[in-house]
Amino acid sequence: MGLESLYPDYDVLALQDEWDANTRQIVKQRLGPFEFKLLSHWQQGMIKALARQLACEGRDEVLTWIAFHVETELGKPQGEAQRKPGIPPRKELILAGLDALDNWAKAKFFKGFLSLKEAQQLEFLQLLEVGGLPQEEGWDVERQKELFKKLAGLIITAHYSHPWVWSEIGYGGPAYPRGYVRVELGLVDPWEPKQAEWS
Repeated sequence: MGLESLYPDYDVLALQDEWDANTRQIVKQRLGPFEFKLLSHWQQGMIKALARQLACEGRDEVLTWIAFHVETELGKPQGEAQRKPGIPPRKELILAGLDALDNWAKAKFFKGFLSLKEAQQLEFLQLLEVGGLPQEEGWDVERQKELFKKLAGLIITAHYSHPWVWSEIGYGGPAYPRGYVRVELGLVDPWEPKQAEWS
């Protein structure tokens, strides 16, 4: 799953010696291994299933990083920058939301969310985005939409922070301490990738 890269021969990790030691450590940690402490195995599977849909990602290594990123963010003690009135804290919202998605799936198809076909999972996410799932146990339109927004934000942020994805989209990685020189439109530095020419 995933789109064909315009930079098939580019590997951003080949540039890691140009990064400072702290940056290099942060990026390489995204390759694993990961030690989960908050999310159960089932919750990790739910996040991965959602990421397959929301990020069009099928590689387990990247999906595991996404699940770990979600766990890390949910475990942070800091408060959220913004939260609408009546919406529970992000950690509570997402963990309860995973259970709610599973319950909605069981109510409609008599099996859990992870046992659904991908097309059925996508259908649930499309309904969640607009608040179109059953409004039971406090899951009104606004809470459903907020759950989708929080999940999508965390998953997409994690996906586009993985170095394999950087390589695929032609992102040259952190420029510190090297910096960018050619900043004019259409120009690239020598170490940045060049798009493949398709016949």
